Amino acid sequence: MAKILIAEDEASIRRVLKNILTEEDSKFEIFEAKDGQEAIKIIESEKLDTVLCDIKMPKKDGVEVLSYVKEQEIDLPMIMISGHGDIETAVETMKMGAFDYISKPPDLNRLLNTIRIALSHNDLHQENKKLRKKVSKKFKMVGESEEIDQIKTIIAKVAPTDARVLITGQNGTGKELVANWLHEQSDRSKKPFIEVNCAAIPSELIESELFGHVKGAFTSANKDRAGKFEAADGGTLFLDEIGDMSLKAQAKVLRALQEHKIQRVGSDKDIKVDVRVIAATNKDLKTEIKQSLFREDLYHRLAVILINVPALKDRKSDIPLLVNYFLESIAKQQGVKTKAISGKALDILIAHDWPGNIRELRNVIERLMILGKQKIDEEDMKLYF
Repeated sequence: MAKILIAEDEASIRRVLKNILTEEDSKFEIFEAKDGQEAIKIIESEKLDTVLCDIKMPKKDGVEVLSYVKEQEIDLPMIMISGHGDIETAVETMKMGAFDYISKPPDLNRLLNTIRIALSHNDLHQENKKLRKKVSKKFKMVGESEEIDQIKTIIAKVAPTDARVLITGQNGTGKELVANWLHEQSDRSKKPFIEVNCAAIPSELIESELFGHVKGAFTSANKDRAGKFEAADGGTLFLDEIGDMSLKAQAKVLRALQEHKIQRVGSDKDIKVDVRVIAATNKDLKTEIKQSLFREDLYHRLAVILINVPALKDRKSDIPLLVNYFLESIAKQQGVKTKAISGKALDILIAHDWPGNIRELRNVIERLMILGKQKIDEEDMKLYF
């Protein structure tokens, strides 16, 4: 049942609006407020779906109610009701974040359509929040070892800043997970998180991928195309396996970091970008620098904060937690009942050195979920070890 607040100081208008809404849909639960102060109290106490709010009200006016909703970061579509002389103010409320405004006397069809759109928008917003929670769970950092606790502490301190971070570690240790957590806990979390795997893109295409290109810049450039830097504007750009980036592309990335602007391939026009760059590599970049394979100035630009993700063999105390986490998450993903694991089977997993790190462990658990007995034991382990 959708909860709708009508905040209006004129009782006759409140009554008309309430009658219109209840006749339209008997499932609407209507709340009434005769002034802005009362409206705020109801907003605080009830989980509303939308508000019809008059601009001119005693005690606190509609603009003050809207300001309160925005300051408290309450997810609530505000539909402002404006008198003939309040149109300019109504337009200003739209700039402040109001969902829409309706002039008095309200047109019945416009009123109902606006409310329907606001309610569907609210449903979509809630669904997006649920999806974001699912994404957060996907990138959950599982572990209680000293090494993982240190990483979590660093992330908590660094995430709210715009400091660039270089994440190092072997393949499969979870560098992408750390990058996602940095973004999720930052002020940029509502903006894009764009990932580029530098090792997967041919060197002749990496510049176009990062910076975009203009039509005619090269043979297959049939139209203008924005790059990943532009796509990540306001958010985070994750340059995975940056040690595999060509020196020419490195020079352009360095310029982007220094000047906060880029140029598309084939253009000399500067484009301003506001991007936080997080990079990751499984290579020893200091060795790469000595071999003239990586720019030292770019390294120092990227490595403001260094986070080294340990190999799984160096945090074996986390293996039981990871095993249980994967058993439950894979079961949920496949829509089956989770399996138990015997102590001896768990000991075998702990004793293994895991050259493929967490990625290898997850693959083994997935195979055990599919092929193992209802309670996984040491007999099942003979298939893999």
